[in-house]
Amino acid sequence: MKRIGILGDIGSGKTYIAKCFGYPVFNADLEVAKIYKNNRKVFQKLKKELPNYFDIFPVKKKEIIDAILSNKKNLKKIIKIVHYEVRKKMNYFLKKNKHKKFVVLDVPLLLENKINKKKDILIFVQSRKSEALKRLKKRKNFNDKIFNSFKRIQLSLVLKKKKSQFIIKNNFKNSVKVRVKEIIKDLV
Repeated sequence: MKRIGILGDIGSGKTYIAKCFGYPVFNADLEVAKIYKNNRKVFQKLKKELPNYFDIFPVKKKEIIDAILSNKKNLKKIIKIVHYEVRKKMNYFLKKNKHKKFVVLDVPLLLENKINKKKDILIFVQSRKSEALKRLKKRKNFNDKIFNSFKRIQLSLVLKKKKSQFIIKNNFKNSVKVRVKEIIKDLV
């Protein structure tokens, strides 16, 4: 099994591109949402660490946003608690798909949290900042301050691009699928 890691800026289209590969995808954002909704243990840890923000299960997105906006150190506390569970889910996903030719890792902080392995195939999704920001602002819970908090903990896009073996220029049109097919052809 070869692991494909998708890198890029927030809103660049990483999730869409991950799905285009047609192989099993581990979507960390989706797993985080499930953890907030279903995992009482994580809720208890968040409540203990940040009692002013979490009081009723399940965890609500507004509580997360309020905690992060009130103190930037809270983001690191939340990530530390939730990341452990996400890593467990990812390990289960990898074990379940160990006989697949490829798996795709759609993990926003793949490099930052040292989840990648040396042999991983890294693909950088490049998109125009203005286009990505326009798409982000359409999201239901978009918050400029949260966006900036996450940007601060990410490695530079230049470094991510440099570490990648492939680049996909996402113009949010069908040419992306053509590029994905070219990459798969190169890898097979």
